[in-house]
Amino acid sequence: MKTSELIIDSFAGGGGASLGIAWATGRAPDIALNHDPNALAMHAENHPSTNHVLEDVWRADLRLLTQGKPVGLLWASPDCRHFSRAKGGKPVSKRVRSLAWIVCKWADQVQPRVICLENVREFADWGPLVPAWTCRQCAWRGTEGQATLVRTKRKCPRCESKRLTITEDLIPCPARKGVTFRRFVARLKKLGYEVEWKNLNAADYGAPTHRRRLFLIARRDGEPICWPEPTHGDPKELQVSRLWKDDRRPFRTAAECIDWNEPCPSIFSRSKPLADKTMRRIALGIKRYVLEAQSPFIVQLAHGEEKDGRWGSGSKGLDKPLGTVHSGGGNHALVAPYVVPMTHDGERRIPSIEDPLPTITTAKRGELALVSAFLAKHFGGVVGVPINTPLPTTTQRATQNQIVAANLVRFNFDDAGVPIDAPLPTVTKFNHAGLVYSFLVRYFGTAIGQHLTEPMFTITGKDRFGLITVQVDGEPYVIVDIGMRMLTPRELARAQGFPDTYILKGTKTSQVARIGNSVCPPIARAIVAANYCLEFANA
Repeated sequence: MKTSELIIDSFAGGGGASLGIAWATGRAPDIALNHDPNALAMHAENHPSTNHVLEDVWRADLRLLTQGKPVGLLWASPDCRHFSRAKGGKPVSKRVRSLAWIVCKWADQVQPRVICLENVREFADWGPLVPAWTCRQCAWRGTEGQATLVRTKRKCPRCESKRLTITEDLIPCPARKGVTFRRFVARLKKLGYEVEWKNLNAADYGAPTHRRRLFLIARRDGEPICWPEPTHGDPKELQVSRLWKDDRRPFRTAAECIDWNEPCPSIFSRSKPLADKTMRRIALGIKRYVLEAQSPFIVQLAHGEEKDGRWGSGSKGLDKPLGTVHSGGGNHALVAPYVVPMTHDGERRIPSIEDPLPTITTAKRGELALVSAFLAKHFGGVVGVPINTPLPTTTQRATQNQIVAANLVRFNFDDAGVPIDAPLPTVTKFNHAGLVYSFLVRYFGTAIGQHLTEPMFTITGKDRFGLITVQVDGEPYVIVDIGMRMLTPRELARAQGFPDTYILKGTKTSQVARIGNSVCPPIARAIVAANYCLEFANA
């Protein structure tokens, strides 16, 4: 690393790549470039020494910005929305997909010694766009190539109708995947760069999120391109690989990102009921990660004390990284069953799920506050993920990331419960056990089920009532309520690998967008350290 060289973070966003660069080099980038004033505002709060340039990348002239000084490192994270698989079959923008070409323009203008580019894995499939066709009979949409592959005569592949019309929408040509990407790489090579690319997972480098991205490294200084060795790994794999002196640490987990003091409102007390698909996913998630787990993930909560947690070996939980944090839409909810205190000064007490959890004592029959949790994902037909795993992808909207929590009450704790083959006791305003039963039976129970607004049917069967029984340390507990809340911007930032000292600026929606668009700082640090700061990487 040469201190006289400039470091540039283009497409700078909220500053994730810049933070990783600063960790690796000991200084913030000299120039941060972005067209979004909200993004640069957050960047400026955290990197005040950087020269912030509010400009459309196509209009930016690095020759003027650098004033003839050599550029040692150029980091580029072009807009990924119109490459991502999260886009599905929706039309894409040719202009947005072309943003990556600016890297070649800048490489020609200022010849950075090292270029690092980050994008979604589908960036390697970058190819030409073709018009989309639509069937006026069944509304099928696709390319002309797909239609003619199915029939020699142009027919709809779904209904075989000939009523196909061309649209103004553009979609990637399935027959020419990767053609433009290969041209992009060839252009960099023609400018004198050696180029390599690889898909990396941020969880492997110390971020508590499974964020898998394509990273491209280009060098023109004659030094070899280096790919950093993973520092973290799946705990199950590490148990075996330790025989070969594997120094990797276990994945950081979603659980460490969660603020367990945040209230988790009941799903049964909402002014607007959740969608049926959402309720079904919550029910299936509780079945998979709580009821059927050998030992559900439990978090002990103590106000003013360090949080602790454990999870069962028979199921995935919050001991693993969160899935990818997306910029385009939220898809994770935290679902967490709570063990709540049943006696207080000799009286039975079942607090509301919105109430703060009480202090944990060491006495077996004292007050107890435990949370068994998982993350619900509300898109793509996915049930969710355990909370002791890395956080799934976070997107620009916070609606993907939600916590679901279920209150648990010990069966044999004073008069806190009844035998498993006895009728359910009276449901009070603080105890939604009857609603939980009806809800769970409706979606996966042994009974046919009923609508939650209908009168409750008689509850007497052991096999049915057992559906909402959870074993914790050999003792049975009953789920008496289920809560759900969105993950906060701070929780999502932790999952991306940002420290709590990192300033989040703007509205909640703006903060989530910045986080979802960000590069995970730990993986940026690893790549820059390996290719730009060799003395750091070898330290």
